[in-house]
This record gives sequence, C-alpha cells and structure tokens, in this order.
Amino acid sequence: MLDSLTSPWRIQEFLNRVDYSTDAFYRSPRSVLRDRRAHCVDGALMAAAALRRLGFDPMIAEMTAVRDDDHLMALYRVNGFWGAVAKSNTTVLRFREPVFRTLRELVMSYFEFYFNTAGEKTLRAYSQPLRLIRFDPREWMTSDDAVEGIIAELEAMRHLPVVSEAMVAELNPVDTQVLEAGFLGANPDGLFDPSEGPVRASPCEDANRR
Repeated sequence: MLDSLTSPWRIQEFLNRVDYSTDAFYRSPRSVLRDRRAHCVDGALMAAAALRRLGFDPMIAEMTAVRDDDHLMALYRVNGFWGAVAKSNTTVLRFREPVFRTLRELVMSYFEFYFNTAGEKTLRAYSQPLRLIRFDPREWMTSDDAVEGIIAELEAMRHLPVVSEAMVAELNPVDTQVLEAGFLGANPDGLFDPSEGPVRASPCEDANRR
C-alpha cells in the first residue's frame, strides 16, 4: 500500500478514501493501513510517515479553534514552499499545494473554511512544526501507544494567534452554500456541536480533533 503513495496528492487520496473514525483511541500509521480508519490525528501521522518514505522530513502542526474541534496536518516543503496533507471530516480542511512561502500563509489558507456547523469561523491559532523523527525511539509509525505522547508535546508547544479580539468581533458568518459544501459527506457523529458549549468531551479522550 505504501509503495502506491508516490506523491503528497496520492497520500491525500488515500486518506480521503478511508473511513472517518470516531473511535475513542489513536491509531498509528500501521494501524491506519490495517483498519482503513482515521481521524485527523491518525491521518496526519499516517501522512507524515508516507511523506517520509518520499524523502520529506516528517512534520505535523496543529491548528486550534474555539467552539470547534482542533485540527492536525502533516507538513511538507517543495523548493522551500509549504504544503499540507490532512484527514478531515469536512471537505475543506484537507490538502494544500506547496505554494505557501511561510507556515502562517499556509495556515491562513484554511481560515475562511475553518467553521463549525453553526456557520462560525473558528480558527484562532497554530503551532510551530513538530518533527516526528525525534519520536523514532517510541516507534511512532507502528505503535499506537506512542501517539498520546506526541499529542501532549504538540499541545504544550507555543501557539501563534491568527486573529485579534477586535477582528473576531467583526467576523461575518459563513456563506450558506460554502457551509453546506464544507460538511458534504461528513460523519455526523464526528462533528462538533456548538450547542454543547465552548468545550466538549472528544472521541479522542481529552483531545478535540477535526
């Protein structure tokens, strides 16, 4: 299976085909290949492992939100420009071509499309890249037990804001057609419900993930 993932886009196509997981545990890349199920954490790690086989440095980054799930993506660079591969329960928070000069540029390409089911734009901050090579001693590509430690370290990293409070106060609601398209084919059991309040108990233990 891995031999067929010959480019970042092929990796994204694979993630698009696997079922979106609402299971209350993490999967390593090996388990994703076995079960053909993944949420965004599992998918980002799977993508990073597959990108590594293509010669890329395996990296992930986190985007954090309010009244919504956070989101992980696998990062890669081509000629110094950033791109991303991601598993998402939405249609709009997935692949990005490597055309962004900075990580912030890449993150901001998601801003207008990072919204909850109430039509609120929810992206607020992002982490710096976390290089997964440092977790090789924990066998992160094959051990489910390694994933929780990776997420704990990622969440402990400094996160950079993308909007100010003044900007948030002036945000407009999402266009209704874009809202509908964003959740086309989504697994409803994996969607954040804004009516539950600012924080929810996630399927992935205590980590909210889109």
